[in-house]
Amino acid sequence: MNQDSEREPTLGEIELEVLAEGREWMRQRLQQKLQERAERISQSFSPRGTKAGSTAEKKVDAGKQRGVGGNRD
Repeated sequence: MNQDSEREPTLGEIELEVLAEGREWMRQRLQQKLQERAERISQSFSPRGTKAGSTAEKKVDAGKQRGVGGNRD
């Protein structure tokens, strides 16, 4: 007989499954609320966490504005 495929999940397995579903629901809800907030303040939001606007980029941009480094004619 193939008892493994017909076996009922244990209470611990059910608990882990439900907790995982809850975490995913919370992640989606948080993403939705953050997107709504970003749209209200007219900014784009990337749930992937891109590096746009990082501190290093801001320092480079600030240096360019002050004429630090680069070509000096």
